[in-house]
Amino acid sequence: MTRLRFGTFLAPFHVPGQNPTLALQRDLDFVTHLDRLGYDEAWIGEHHSAGSEIIASPEIFIAAAAERTRNIKLGTGVTSIAYHNPLWVADRMVMLDHLTRGRTMLGVGPGSLPTDSAMIGLNPTDTRELLDVNLDIIMRLLAGESVTQQTKTHNLIDAQLQLRPYTDPRFDVAVAAVASPTGPRLAGRYGTGLLSIGATLTQDGFDALAHHWGVVEERAAHFGQPTPDRSGWRLVGLMHIAETKEQAYRDVEFGIVPWFNYFQKVAAFPQMDVGDSTDIKGMIDFINEAGIGAIGTVEDARAQVQRLWDQSNGGFGCMLLLGHDWANPEATRRSYELIAQQVFPHFQGQAESTLAAKKRALDTREEHAATQLAAVDHMTAKYEKELAEKG
Repeated sequence: MTRLRFGTFLAPFHVPGQNPTLALQRDLDFVTHLDRLGYDEAWIGEHHSAGSEIIASPEIFIAAAAERTRNIKLGTGVTSIAYHNPLWVADRMVMLDHLTRGRTMLGVGPGSLPTDSAMIGLNPTDTRELLDVNLDIIMRLLAGESVTQQTKTHNLIDAQLQLRPYTDPRFDVAVAAVASPTGPRLAGRYGTGLLSIGATLTQDGFDALAHHWGVVEERAAHFGQPTPDRSGWRLVGLMHIAETKEQAYRDVEFGIVPWFNYFQKVAAFPQMDVGDSTDIKGMIDFINEAGIGAIGTVEDARAQVQRLWDQSNGGFGCMLLLGHDWANPEATRRSYELIAQQVFPHFQGQAESTLAAKKRALDTREEHAATQLAAVDHMTAKYEKELAEKG
């Protein structure tokens, strides 16, 4: 297994009615915490309605987070490019690439909330058609081309970037996918990475995993792109981990009900149907038994990552944990800490060497203990001999 990266996909999901200033500050503090723990990536969402996902500009959030962190890469997860002039999307990301010294990533999608697009006169069909059109323009601009093109929402005339990206030849770009082949098709065509957001939120998403990458490879070959690298494939999944299963269950009593209610009753996003359980135990069982996530211990977390790896039929590059407020902030940070301490090593080649060293010491302990005792006896006898010779 190659080194698997870990990160978070932070929409975020906050209960409406709370202090948004403090919620945004907690999000920034959380990303800083992940940077200290050694997480590789944080992807930040863009939403404009429904009251829970309150980050309107992932680029602004990333600029603030970049000043608080040192190593973690920061991506838009995702920029709803149908809402924007593609020239300005590319231009802002190039600027962020310079400000972060290469820690910027661009995730693109059509926009998940119909209540967002409705406010600017677009429907979900429009946004999906514009995703293809605008991604093509963005990729051409990032390649240094001049673009003249009329879209449904914008008119570009000899448009070009005045700066080249800091990252050579460009920063990472990834297309979002839930269950349909739309995202994988675009990723293959344009040679980008893939963000499988629905990979573990629905059974359909899980079943589509291996198929998704097959579509990426087929489209890449069709359009003459290099063979796609699975390191650019990121899976988004659900977890909350504690020292014991019972503690994890108690932790999520804090906020799992509002999260379920958001997807069942508020967000008009049927692809993310997370079941219809009405009690907390039923919600926990749904997450665990349907195989869409892990609420429990580090052993459960390791098993879930391994399950996804096996289902992907060849591996993927990064496991992104969906940010949520199932538990209070302290328990949430502890969950991510436990995963960094005890799950990372098993998928990054760091567990085997220390376990092997322990086994070697265990297997030879009796022999080495005997030599230690012999050394003590030798030095004791030597000292006694010195005393005797001094009279």
